Amino acid sequence: MLIRDARGDDWSGIWPFLREIVAAGETYCWPPDTSEEDARVWWMGKAGGRVFVAVDEAGSVLGTAELHPNQPAAGSHIANAGFMIAPSAAGRGIGRALAAHVLDEAAHDGYRAMQFNAVVETNAGAIALWQSLGFRILATVSEAFDSPTRGLVGLHIMHRMLGRSPS
Repeated sequence: MLIRDARGDDWSGIWPFLREIVAAGETYCWPPDTSEEDARVWWMGKAGGRVFVAVDEAGSVLGTAELHPNQPAAGSHIANAGFMIAPSAAGRGIGRALAAHVLDEAAHDGYRAMQFNAVVETNAGAIALWQSLGFRILATVSEAFDSPTRGLVGLHIMHRMLGRSPS
């Protein structure tokens, strides 16, 4: 597996699983019927952002991550990121590898910390991964996410300083 900066032609490999993940409505606050154009702009076009892909030996996209400032101006030293792994590639360490890569790139780009504003509390795999990489849950906003299968559940705000090993 290779992790690299995404190119425009990678979108055709990202869109099928991004569409599937968003349509499921369990982990992202996006409308389940998000159009391809809206998704492309949201994922690939954030101001000050970067997009990465994990690809196999044949060049097929297995996962993607996007990195951007959490807030503009005075809050731009804190990073935010999103991650999506193709369901067909789940359980192969791709999420962990992408996370490590993005954390390194964020530190290299000068970000001081990373904050996730909306980690769905029922997304146990993601929470376990982030905690294993040194993220802490700062707060949970009760009933902030309307899961199609579990109803109203909380959203965690998670945070980790960069430039030092997880504690």
